[in-house]
Amino acid sequence: MSEAIKEAVLDRLSKVKGPDLEGDLVSLGLVSDVFVSDGRVAFSITVPAERAQQLEPLRQAAEKVVKEIDGVEAAMVALTAEKAAGSSGSAPAAPVRPAPSKAQVGDVPPPMQARAKSQAPEQTGQKPGVPGVKTIIAVASGKGGVGKSTTTANLALGLQANGLKVGVLDADIYGPSVPRLFNVTGRPEPVSGRILKPLEGYGIKVMSMGFMVEEETPMIWRGPMVISALTQMLREVAWGELDVLVVDMPPGTGDAQLTMAQQVPLAGAVIVSTPQDLALIDARKGLNMFRRVDVPVLGIVENMSYFLCPDCGARHDIFGHGGARAEAEKLGVPFLGEVPLDMQIRETSDAGTPVVVSDPDGAHTTVYRAIASRVMEEIARYEGEGARIAPNIVME
Repeated sequence: MSEAIKEAVLDRLSKVKGPDLEGDLVSLGLVSDVFVSDGRVAFSITVPAERAQQLEPLRQAAEKVVKEIDGVEAAMVALTAEKAAGSSGSAPAAPVRPAPSKAQVGDVPPPMQARAKSQAPEQTGQKPGVPGVKTIIAVASGKGGVGKSTTTANLALGLQANGLKVGVLDADIYGPSVPRLFNVTGRPEPVSGRILKPLEGYGIKVMSMGFMVEEETPMIWRGPMVISALTQMLREVAWGELDVLVVDMPPGTGDAQLTMAQQVPLAGAVIVSTPQDLALIDARKGLNMFRRVDVPVLGIVENMSYFLCPDCGARHDIFGHGGARAEAEKLGVPFLGEVPLDMQIRETSDAGTPVVVSDPDGAHTTVYRAIASRVMEEIARYEGEGARIAPNIVME
């Protein structure tokens, strides 16, 4: 079925004229690999970066003809300035987002439109914020396997338990974990034009690529498609009024991380690491990446810090202990807390009932709530020193 839809997509796109009405999108080699999953289609169209706004109608035309295909429920089409594989010239440029259409702007409430005009990034030099979201923080790690997503979920629930309105954006396109952690399934529904309604788990608004594709489906996407998907999940979602949006970043320091850091007004980043030296080396890379793009590092969390034997109560430092605290002191950033290696945390996460919500009065919940409090204290400190918290402005 997917192959049939893919062939139909390419057939329809072969009838869409290219830039300047010459040739067609397919014969000109402007269409990326077409991704099809469960009735959802995604691809990008290569255009010159300087003509992105002018060629927005081309993107809309391609999206329209694809949506008319039987079996297609939704289409995600992006303009990019990346050169096609094998083409000559300079290195690929950054992806290009389409300019906001009148219909998109019209969907924004009048007060937000007014703020958008008065606080436009062209006038202030600020990165565009997300409507209704006061503060955006990233949870990151230099490598996978350190419990970053589990920390994200419990941190978000800890912030909520401390009285805040919270959302979670799963920015890990290749390995989305948020749907399982929050025990949420289903498809985001459109509320107006391209704007989607986020799903909800335990009172937390959540958005993830895991809602768009089946859990077993591999995401074989290149950089521009990943960035386009991240942009849509961030800016084309009706988040409502949130005190904090927590972004579960992909592990490492690649294209997606850099794009989020450069294009989103992050109030700060939380770095997750385990105690051993090798993990700390990677954590240091992640920390330095945020520093280089002027994103405050709110602190380091030492996950799997120690193990308490459930039978004898003895403590075992399986991965060593105190490495993240020492690293935080060495680098001059706050140490946010220690989270033990515990079966309860692992089992509740796998079951989709994170420990903060399944055991709200337990010792582990106390740890996560304390970390959440320290995170907000650091944000308030940076704000007091003149650091910028994400303004309520509108961008496509």
